[in-house]
Amino acid sequence: MNINLDSIIAYIVPVIMWTLIVTITLRQIIKRQSSSAMLSWLMIIYIVPVVGILAYLVLGEINLGKRRANASKQLLPKYMKWFAGLKNQQHLLINDQQPSLASPLFALAQRRLSIPCINGNELHILDTPESIIQNIIDDIHQAQYSINMVFYIWSNGGLVDQVQQALIQAKQRGVKIHILLDSVGSRAFFKSENYQKMTALGIEIEEALHVNLLRVFLRRIDLRQHRKIIVIDNQISYTGSMNMVDPNFFKQDSHVGKWIDIMVRIDGPVSAVLNGLHSWDWEMERGQELYVPLPNPQHPMDNYNIHAVQILATGPGLPADLMEQSLATAIFAAKESITITTPYFVPSQNIVDALQIAALRGVNVSLILPVHNDSLMVRWASRTYFDDLLTAGVKIYNFTEGLLHTKSILVDNKMALVGTVNMDIRSFSLNFEVTMVVEDQTFANEISLLHENYMNGAALLDEQRWLNRPVFTRIIEKLFFLFSPLL
Repeated sequence: MNINLDSIIAYIVPVIMWTLIVTITLRQIIKRQSSSAMLSWLMIIYIVPVVGILAYLVLGEINLGKRRANASKQLLPKYMKWFAGLKNQQHLLINDQQPSLASPLFALAQRRLSIPCINGNELHILDTPESIIQNIIDDIHQAQYSINMVFYIWSNGGLVDQVQQALIQAKQRGVKIHILLDSVGSRAFFKSENYQKMTALGIEIEEALHVNLLRVFLRRIDLRQHRKIIVIDNQISYTGSMNMVDPNFFKQDSHVGKWIDIMVRIDGPVSAVLNGLHSWDWEMERGQELYVPLPNPQHPMDNYNIHAVQILATGPGLPADLMEQSLATAIFAAKESITITTPYFVPSQNIVDALQIAALRGVNVSLILPVHNDSLMVRWASRTYFDDLLTAGVKIYNFTEGLLHTKSILVDNKMALVGTVNMDIRSFSLNFEVTMVVEDQTFANEISLLHENYMNGAALLDEQRWLNRPVFTRIIEKLFFLFSPLL
């Protein structure tokens, strides 16, 4: 009997497709996730099956890969124990006998991460590239024994070249330097002469979450190291939204204007917590343990600029949903006002609902978003939420003076969250992120002034004009929103 190969293929391919669709559908039903994410995946798979199935096989599951998954299981209890050991430093812990606005958020972080809120830190907000880079350079020049860094993007040019030169000089005088950079975000740097020069001189630079297209179905390739951390001598540290870039040179062809960022300079014992996160990430990638000493407070506790800081670390392998839970806790704690700045606004439905409820119960809720950003899909998808938010009374400001990249939340002008987390599913679930939480009137006033300056460079979205926008615009928004699981 002659076997017709074309007939066999015509039979087998639909069977394989049907099997995959049914399998993915069942997985979506039983998987712990938001209903909006489940429906988005199902829509993609049923509307464009081939594209949807391939996208799900590559991007549908949070898969660190076998090596990293094993390393994560081994390192998690080790670093949790180290963080828990900070509770023995009683002189650094805040007095939690009197409940405050941030108490529920502190309790959540400490129960799920074992990281206590650390007192005795001097904080300074830096909001221009020049002030950020110059302070970093000055502190590098003062470094005595260690400089540890984590960045998503390191891009050569401008002020960044001066940072590189300062690091080379520090290495020449015997300072140990460990720099961890994301494989995708810093791809151009890894191919540059500057990278070759720095490593040749003994500066240790590790590539985080290396992308291997040959293993695309074995490990999710879009899990990214998105933290921005600098720790010098376990005492001085920086975190915030700015990558190691000079906005005057970075992405000049993206037509979104200069990137607007902040970093917080920390002088105090919570720097050791950030150092612990760097060590954790470094050991995950290289398998090399870096010694992290216990914090050593150097400031008198009665200094007016001394603050308590809670660090939130989130990402694959860490407690699930912690970032979303933390944001919801902060939003529901608000009694007077909430102001949020973020470049990418495609949050979970739970966070959108929380913002709506806050506005409906009388809280003054404001979102400050860039009118343009470097992601076309995000720009359209984010607008899907505007109707319900505006109707509930949320104010939406479109920042027009560049790409507002600052990630910050201010609640009741008392509690501030600053860090690397965008208001999107990627930051909530897929990226390695870090956020600092501070409840302090002086620090909150500085963040409030920063937000006021952003609002002065923004236009308030008119509700009636927005609700009367063309139908085809709404259709485009919904189409892009279908792909929100891929954003």
